Amino acid sequence: MPAFYRPLGGDRFAATPHTAGPWSSESQHLGPPSALLARALERCAPRPEAVLSRVLFDVLGPVPVAELSVSARVERPGRSVELLSAELAHEGRPVLRASAWRIVAGDSAAVATPDSVRLPAPEACEVMEVPGGWRYGYLSAMEWRVVRGGVFTPGDATVWARPLVAVVEDEEPTDVQRLFTVADSASGVSSRVDLAKWYAINTDLTVHLHRRPTGPWFALEATTEVGAEGVGVAGSVLHDARGPVARTAQSLFVRERASG
Repeated sequence: MPAFYRPLGGDRFAATPHTAGPWSSESQHLGPPSALLARALERCAPRPEAVLSRVLFDVLGPVPVAELSVSARVERPGRSVELLSAELAHEGRPVLRASAWRIVAGDSAAVATPDSVRLPAPEACEVMEVPGGWRYGYLSAMEWRVVRGGVFTPGDATVWARPLVAVVEDEEPTDVQRLFTVADSASGVSSRVDLAKWYAINTDLTVHLHRRPTGPWFALEATTEVGAEGVGVAGSVLHDARGPVARTAQSLFVRERASG
């Protein structure tokens, strides 16, 4: 099965063209590297009884479509709550860092928020067509179904998505990994600007989960606000088939593309 990454042994991976983002065929969309770091966090001193609660990604520079190395460690161990970190590097230079709180599961079923909000099933939604100039890389490695709005329609939107390729070659991705391939797309799904004329690039991504996700489909109920000084914020409620599962937030660097 095609994949975002090919393992090269140890902690090294080669990014495939499926990772390329909309701005350049040489730089990755943040979805695939987020999923790769989520994989590293899952495998770091693994505790099957624990749940990822909050994952924060800081973008330290463009993530190239190239060979990368991954590392992860426990920053602050704990019996019930612990802090993890992970890093993605290219030629020894960090390009993406993550920190994550991991919480040991307990029984809170008596006070759990009901899964009352159900979106139309992805199979019942219209396929989102990707314009010809964008049919490469990440956008084509995902299947998109529109509830309302869409990536290429400015304004708030709700869109289902699922990866059509694995995260790592010859591995079945976990539902956590599938969720993180989608989570970074809130700013694109709900963009307030014409992406052919403006940049709206996120400097970070924060994902707060309140339960274990269930894939393979995840929906972004996304919104974006843009200020007058080149700064914006995008956010979303992430849904799976049961209902809301997480919330996301992203800071945006907003600039008009140079003409000519």
